[in-house]
Amino acid sequence: MSAILSRLCYIRQSPFLGGGRQVLRYVPGLQSAQSPRLLNAAGRFKSTDSKDGQAMDVSTYPLERTRNFSIIAHIDHGKSTLADRLLECTGLIDASAKNKQVLDNLKVEQERGITIKAQTVTLFYNHKGEEYLINLIDTPGHVDFSYEVSRSLAACDGCVLLVDASQGVQAQTVANFYLSFEADLFFVPVLNKIDLKTANVPRSIEQLKSLTECDESEILQMSAKSGLGVDQILPAVIDRIPPPERSDRDKQLRMLVFDSWYIPHRGALCLVAVKDGSLAVGDPVTSAHFQKDYIVDEVGIMHPHRTPVTRLYAGQVGYMLCNMKRSHDARVGDTFHRTGETITPFPGFKPIKPVVFCGIFPVDPNDLQMLTSAMDKLTLNDASVDVQRDASAVLGQGWRLGFLGMLHMEVFTQRLEEEHDAHVICTSPSVMFQAMMTKTEELVMIRQPEKFPDPAEVSYFKEPMVKATLIFPEKYAGKVISLCQGHRGDILDRVYIDSTQLMMKFRLPLAEIVVDFYDKLKGTTSGYASFEYEDDGWEDSNLVKCEILLNGEPVDALAVICHRTKAFKLGKAVCGYLKEELPRQLFEIAIQARTGKKIIARETIKAMRKDVTAKCYGGDITRRLKLLSKQKAGKKKMRMVGNIEVPKEVFMKVIKQK
Repeated sequence: MSAILSRLCYIRQSPFLGGGRQVLRYVPGLQSAQSPRLLNAAGRFKSTDSKDGQAMDVSTYPLERTRNFSIIAHIDHGKSTLADRLLECTGLIDASAKNKQVLDNLKVEQERGITIKAQTVTLFYNHKGEEYLINLIDTPGHVDFSYEVSRSLAACDGCVLLVDASQGVQAQTVANFYLSFEADLFFVPVLNKIDLKTANVPRSIEQLKSLTECDESEILQMSAKSGLGVDQILPAVIDRIPPPERSDRDKQLRMLVFDSWYIPHRGALCLVAVKDGSLAVGDPVTSAHFQKDYIVDEVGIMHPHRTPVTRLYAGQVGYMLCNMKRSHDARVGDTFHRTGETITPFPGFKPIKPVVFCGIFPVDPNDLQMLTSAMDKLTLNDASVDVQRDASAVLGQGWRLGFLGMLHMEVFTQRLEEEHDAHVICTSPSVMFQAMMTKTEELVMIRQPEKFPDPAEVSYFKEPMVKATLIFPEKYAGKVISLCQGHRGDILDRVYIDSTQLMMKFRLPLAEIVVDFYDKLKGTTSGYASFEYEDDGWEDSNLVKCEILLNGEPVDALAVICHRTKAFKLGKAVCGYLKEELPRQLFEIAIQARTGKKIIARETIKAMRKDVTAKCYGGDITRRLKLLSKQKAGKKKMRMVGNIEVPKEVFMKVIKQK
């Protein structure tokens, strides 16, 4: 807390100063602000290639006139809209109503109105007669991408903490604030959407004061959509956020990778923050954690598209192309340095570990080759997806994929369909479990039910836990507590952030929240609750494998790993649903749910009946009985050799039910 207060003292010593400002308009390779700008049809800068255009010189901007900041907020609080207005007020793009999510390049980002990948843009701004180079990083706002947010913050010296005035402080607002606090960043609290009819400015100010312990005079108020008050942001960033004082241009090269994506024919593009030294074309560089060597082919800044520069200096943020074949080699959080030199890597790097797993299969088996090509192209631009080949007796050949969370999984499958016209079936999502084997004393990681070991050979099972933060109106407290406890959650803490809003922390199993927990939470609180979670280690658990059997034959694609207390309810629900949806056969079908060797639920689909005695219009009763006995024996034989197929439409419905 003392660190917060000391930074607030620094802010108070540098209050926002108004005054006239001149907006400069820059063109890559041109020094005059009055020169005509090179715009494409959309009113944005054309992407420049080092072979076609003159490289820009950014050596004239010392550390004192350099600022690196990011915008952090809960999802849908207006980060990308604010970035659009900042690009307009610096003259980088024309002011237009068509400017919506300019930095969000993915179609799915624009459709959903969310930021999935961190984006950076370099702005040039004249403040009090001096020209400043300002690097802005627009970060994702969803909990699935919190690691990327933390690495983006490591590339900054401060942040704009954005809060929606109509919603107030939300769960991810709290999480992002603590991320910035741990990174020892200065922050500028900003209240957005103050012009909405539903805006409650006094309540939101009180919540911000309670969270950050700042003064009301330090909170900026604006509307990013209309542009009201946006002209306060960059002056406040310059006055309140210090220059990159921990950077040194005379030291050995050290730079942090905070994002990457793949460019055809050029390889992986790395977004980097140069902390020490400088970087130029032709420099040999090495990744500290993977020890791979590269030769730099191009360096530049995003302005807002790729704009080559002669050299990137310490304190600046830009991109690097070095003929890196795969984006998997450009891991977020990795440190690059000049080949042959010994440096200390930046702390906090960890390989991205997927937490949610699901199977993906083509709807039509003949589309396997086309889907394979689509998967290869898409994973080039998303290094955080873990890909393994898989096969199912029901669905055929496919993949087992690991994701950072449910939103990450939904976005990936949506991109498959929209960008590559691939129609896929996704199995029910699951998480990773651990099993300690008795004989070998080996810790086995279990990603799918087919690999679940025999419980008799296991000393204990463990499942991943999370620490969840929920913010909601106090009147829903009873319902929220019941919901969390029904998902095996334990209360850790409860705090009032104002007179009506309650923040509660729970410890929950990750497996309990990956499917429908968020939907239930929104339904329970009439849509007013916000939810955020972080990893909280592993815990011993009584896990079982719940299998679904049709006439004694297990259907591997319907198996699921769950806690023993949940197995009966789950098995009974799936059996009941299959009874309603499976087509009837000429023989009886037994639908069973099994854990180990014990049947825990059963449903029966009766055989379609045919009246074989219809032709018996008279005579001895023994003839009728003989025909019925013969029919019974035939149905019994048919039941033994009959093949039961689960239609894919039914299978997809069952997955959604689970």
